[in-house]
Amino acid sequence: MLLIRVLSPNIHFFYGTYQLTKAQPQDTPSPAISRDFNHYYHPDDPDWHWLEDAKNPEVSDFLSTANAQHAEWFKPLESLAENLYQGHLARRELAVTGLETALDHYTFWTVTDADQDYPCWWRYPNGKPEQRECFFNLPERAAQHEFFDIGDMALPADEQWLAWTEDTQGDERFSLWIKRLTKGSAQCLLKDIGPGLCWAEDQTDTGATLLFTRFDATQRPDSVWRLPLAFDNDNVTALPEALVYREADPEFWVGVGKPRSRQWLLIESASKDTSEVLLLPADAPDSPLVCLHPRQPGVEASIEHRPGFFYRLHNQQSAHFQLDVIDEARISQTDAWQTLIEHSNDTTLEGVDAFSWGLVIAERDHQQAQVYLRRLVLDQHHRLTVDERLALPETPCSQLLEDAPHFDTTQLRLREESFTQLPRWVELDLATLERRVIKTQPLHGDLQPEHLISQRIWATSHDGEKVPVSIVMRADLAGLALPTLLYGYGAYGEPLDPWFSIARLELLSRGIAFAVAHVRGGGERGEPWYLDGKMANKENSFHDFLAARNALVSEGVGLEDGILACGASAGGLLVGTCLNRAPEAFCGAVLDVPFVDVLRTMQNPELPLTTAEYSEWGNPADASVAERIQGYSPIDNIAPRHYPAIWIEGSWFDTRVSYWEPAKYYAKLHQCQQGDAPILLHTDMSSGHGGASGRFKAWREAARQDAFILWALGRTDAE
Repeated sequence: MLLIRVLSPNIHFFYGTYQLTKAQPQDTPSPAISRDFNHYYHPDDPDWHWLEDAKNPEVSDFLSTANAQHAEWFKPLESLAENLYQGHLARRELAVTGLETALDHYTFWTVTDADQDYPCWWRYPNGKPEQRECFFNLPERAAQHEFFDIGDMALPADEQWLAWTEDTQGDERFSLWIKRLTKGSAQCLLKDIGPGLCWAEDQTDTGATLLFTRFDATQRPDSVWRLPLAFDNDNVTALPEALVYREADPEFWVGVGKPRSRQWLLIESASKDTSEVLLLPADAPDSPLVCLHPRQPGVEASIEHRPGFFYRLHNQQSAHFQLDVIDEARISQTDAWQTLIEHSNDTTLEGVDAFSWGLVIAERDHQQAQVYLRRLVLDQHHRLTVDERLALPETPCSQLLEDAPHFDTTQLRLREESFTQLPRWVELDLATLERRVIKTQPLHGDLQPEHLISQRIWATSHDGEKVPVSIVMRADLAGLALPTLLYGYGAYGEPLDPWFSIARLELLSRGIAFAVAHVRGGGERGEPWYLDGKMANKENSFHDFLAARNALVSEGVGLEDGILACGASAGGLLVGTCLNRAPEAFCGAVLDVPFVDVLRTMQNPELPLTTAEYSEWGNPADASVAERIQGYSPIDNIAPRHYPAIWIEGSWFDTRVSYWEPAKYYAKLHQCQQGDAPILLHTDMSSGHGGASGRFKAWREAARQDAFILWALGRTDAE
């Protein structure tokens, strides 16, 4: 299916009694940090728009000052942050060996050394493990850059060449590299392209074709290109690239992929609510494009392929999606599609994967807010002989189909985890349905999965809708009202399905409960849940989050004065809006690269993402849409209030949420803060939207956030 992330712990694990009063740290950071930003304030620019000029030296001075004040305020918490960081490392297996995956000629896997941020890639000829060799040393490449991220890696049919894209700044503009395995030198072929790569199936001894995407002026992937490559021993020559497809509509992004059958190349052009899919024969990538699914406003579709048949998952008849099939010989006949799985009012079909024996469908149950994998076995006449859900280890949990490169495999590799269950990889034999655990993520220390308990409560929102709220805590504290971290996102139909976090154990061990508000706008209860929290329905997301907060208190899970809100990116919008509407509901908040200047961003079509976001938030060129967005946009609704302690993170090279959004948000909050709680901004001057690229830096930054969270929740003494 084409788809457009051995140190000793300095902790004491509490059993038995728990002190319910909010403990105050002995060395509390002073809230009296200077709010005198008058010399940065421009009277003719009360909304701080001047911060959008990255070339203005005053901007970097402003951010440096904010970073310095942040660091000064944080000094009393440095030792706590270090304890959290070292405690996290002590719980984790730092040396990691990935699962082996056999392709046609070689078996591949990764090895991450205990002291390295990045893995090395290894391989051996199938059946000859004694011939193992490292063919791609990421630590070596990353050492040359302060920021380093791999966009994609791709192997051609003979598995003797490696193509990859890398970003060395954090702005998500990638360079294309290639090398002969294993002794060839890396060659940079192209710069400023998209992350994704796809080899055609036309390789010969002297060359092959690679497909990639390019951006327009707003960093929208607007075109697919074909790059012919000529091989000469260990050297490669890039011939002139050719345009395959260009998308003119600024709301649409393009991508290219290949189904497991490897017979076709699929080019998808999609907005947030409409998609079109084009075909190319994989062995003849210079052929004319064939449109398999033409765009229709509001109709989304994804395509899979088995020899002789194409499958289309779409929402033309229902928002819940259905699965159709068409004979490959009849793809020019738009009326030849036949329904294989009807839509259901109780479930949403979310994905399809094709194999020689049939299909695997991802299906989300609306009432349970749970995804199931559904196996469909098809006979030679394309009749269903088996239609069953795969067993889940528990509910709620996450069960995902991992990479299965072979079209005819009868052994599926599944990844399973929950809020209380470590990630594990299970091999499912489809002939016997026998499940074999092939790997479980290790965990060290005194807080193990059996010491945790997870529960789900249902909050009643303003309109009577029931909103699921997932909670995890130490089992020995169940039944007590605890300081609680409430996390939310609620956008783009992205679900927050259960996930295990080793870093989170540092908070749980100190008596914190972690809760997730599955608000509308996300996808936890299927496509209708998403639609009911976007565009004109966006207000539901904010009502849901505040309802979740109140339910935590009324159900005796969270302390009335001890709930901290947390959100990242569009989740920052969720939290920022709720802080404006009910600042007294939270004792603190963390907003990570928050999308908070919604109206101004959506009014600027020259910014990356803006035009593609019209179908998520609306186009403010319409006055009624502008009024609606202005009604909740966090920056536009800051007013003199007693805001709680707020920790804001931004990134200088962020192209999704520009650095100036958290900076302007910080400045306006400083102006309007009526209480003594600190407003803190930290801008990472060397990364992008995803934050630090190396795992150790990312973990250390997370530990600093957690130290702030513990301080705001009054638990800095819980060592």
